[in-house]
Amino acid sequence: MSDARIDLTMQLREPNEPLPRFETPLVPRNSISGRALVAVVAIMTFLVSLTTGAAVLVTKAAGEWQSDIAREMTIQIMPAPGRDLDTSVNRAVAITRAISGVTEVRPYSKEESMKLLEPWLGSGISLSELPVPRLIVIKIAADATPDLGQLRRVLADQVPGAVVDDHRGWIDRMRAMAGTAIAVGVCILILMFAAMVLSVAFATRGAMATNKAVIEVLHFVGAKNGFIARHFQHHFLMLGLQGGAIGGGAAIVVFVAAAMISHWFVGSDQGSALFGSFSIGLAGYAAVLGQVVLIAIVTAWTSRHTVNSTLESID
Repeated sequence: MSDARIDLTMQLREPNEPLPRFETPLVPRNSISGRALVAVVAIMTFLVSLTTGAAVLVTKAAGEWQSDIAREMTIQIMPAPGRDLDTSVNRAVAITRAISGVTEVRPYSKEESMKLLEPWLGSGISLSELPVPRLIVIKIAADATPDLGQLRRVLADQVPGAVVDDHRGWIDRMRAMAGTAIAVGVCILILMFAAMVLSVAFATRGAMATNKAVIEVLHFVGAKNGFIARHFQHHFLMLGLQGGAIGGGAAIVVFVAAAMISHWFVGSDQGSALFGSFSIGLAGYAAVLGQVVLIAIVTAWTSRHTVNSTLESID
């Protein structure tokens, strides 16, 4: 009966009428493994974007700290028997104001100097009998480089016990901290990209195993490796773009929400002093978008490389 139907169909078909073509993609678009890979890429992109944003925040905050500290230094005058601290402070203030590049000189009174110790010693302790040093805070112009060597020499001659601190140690520590944070962020990015490459490679091999029969037929009839690899590359490029857009978009939403919350609630709190407005800026958002594109490219390249390596081993 089936043969009769086939013969009848062939008789009804025109001699030159082409056979119908049923085009199906070499790699299924909505497979379970494809959706799982999109989820993996989205999670990886989200974590990579958070790491990049955190590195940007730390770098910006460290730069602001260094800029603020570099424009400020202090003079500390130690008390000594027979020394009039008020006279020494006034003389140090006059000497410092004569230095080129100094914009502001503010001497701390004895009560203000004692108040600076309260966070460490508490407010219930009487410090009047202790030899508390007097401080002079100096503000320096942004583009000025005062001659600190001359200032130290003049103070040593005219104000015994005066010590100039330009906070160079703090600046070096902040630079080291920022460099360490960036190095840790780069290592995390490398590990995440490596994990993503491995995930894409396994997903590609799984897709090739699922379509093994079709690939073998194409290979048998003379299809070039590049022809087969191109289909996988396009497929995984779309998956990478989709997962990257989801993860990168979620990270951008998190950064925007953090910036808005910090602007509304943090204000002038210590968190604002440490991290600013939690905004990564246009450069940070551009870096996140660039990572989305880079992740899609890495996904497509990994898939193509895996397919070519597998087909070459078959040859």
